[in-house]
Amino acid sequence: MKPGKVLVAQGGGPTAVINQSLVGAVLEARKFPRVERVYGALYGVRGIIDEEFLDLTQETTHNLERVAATPGSALGSTRDKPDEKYCEEILKVLIAHNIRCFFYIGGNDSSETLRLVENFAKRAQYELITIHIPKTIDNDLMVNDHTPGYPSAARFVASAFAGINLDNRALPGVYVGVVMGRHAGFLTAASALGRKNRDDGPHLIYMPERNFEMGPFLNEVKTIYDKLGRCVIAVSEGIHDVQGTPILSTMSNILEKDAHGNVQLSGTGALADLLTNAIRTNLGIKRVRGDTFGYLQRSYLGVVSDVDQREAREVGEKACQFALWNGASGTVTIHRSGHYAVEYRLDPLVAVAGKTRTMPDLFINSQGTDVTDAFKFYLTPLLGSGMPESFRLRAPRVPQILANQ
Repeated sequence: MKPGKVLVAQGGGPTAVINQSLVGAVLEARKFPRVERVYGALYGVRGIIDEEFLDLTQETTHNLERVAATPGSALGSTRDKPDEKYCEEILKVLIAHNIRCFFYIGGNDSSETLRLVENFAKRAQYELITIHIPKTIDNDLMVNDHTPGYPSAARFVASAFAGINLDNRALPGVYVGVVMGRHAGFLTAASALGRKNRDDGPHLIYMPERNFEMGPFLNEVKTIYDKLGRCVIAVSEGIHDVQGTPILSTMSNILEKDAHGNVQLSGTGALADLLTNAIRTNLGIKRVRGDTFGYLQRSYLGVVSDVDQREAREVGEKACQFALWNGASGTVTIHRSGHYAVEYRLDPLVAVAGKTRTMPDLFINSQGTDVTDAFKFYLTPLLGSGMPESFRLRAPRVPQILANQ
């Protein structure tokens, strides 16, 4: 890298560990003499266009470490999805500030942005290193074994459903929990890790990797309810029919669009309402409740995986090392080895840019309503140490007297 400045930005949804990646990149970059300054862009690529930068060279290491352990995007984020013209404007700002290395922490849209900026820099013959630092709770980045942010969100989902199961067992009924995941069901599948006993919920898990039909769904709920007197259900927000149309679109008149023009799936509560109303109406079950997890799973304080924290820090550090030691652009990727260890590689941006990974068939049972042991083996080490446990009373029942007279 030529002597110049380093710029770091955060894009897309916040996570519980995204600031570990930020701090990892900042502290590592500050070690290199040819790095003149380390800037942070406020509110992602929008902050670059508006030249809203923080000089992180002047931030204390002590405070950076505190920020690293704090969920949410410390620099702020954006839902802007830059086109070519937008990326041209980004490059103009980078050139004006003599920024020679651009780290963007985000998902597949963020990697696509970097790919466009890199192409424009080459055309302009401006020496620029662009590194994508992976982040997403959806776990849907190609090439990666898993993505920073997902393990902590999965830990939250597993813990939440363990608690929901305890509540539902005390006051039986049907419960529907809607979890984030437009195209990939990894996060919803994590609900299975909250089980301990054979009759624990979630008893049914629906992921967007399988088509959803209301008739079979109601039959499956009825079968579980008739057997156990209760039923806990985990549902991905992105469940769809055989044509690929989101169930929310096919059955709800209340539709919103997000910044990218997609049907707004999370945060409205509409899918949970739709499913609970169908259960109540068609099965005649009175106690039926539903929740939409929405933003809860993204930056929940206190349910963070220590494995996730460590790896999120390391991908930030490795990004800086790939850029400043090797002078290479690309995306940092995580690869699993052994029972549980990881190594980091640098892959071309095109390997992940604009692409979406979904759950492999190996992780979903044949009925499409649960996960397999292979998925549990995959996820368990990512959840980190100290997962909470629940226990049941084991005392024997006292014999009845009056009932036997």
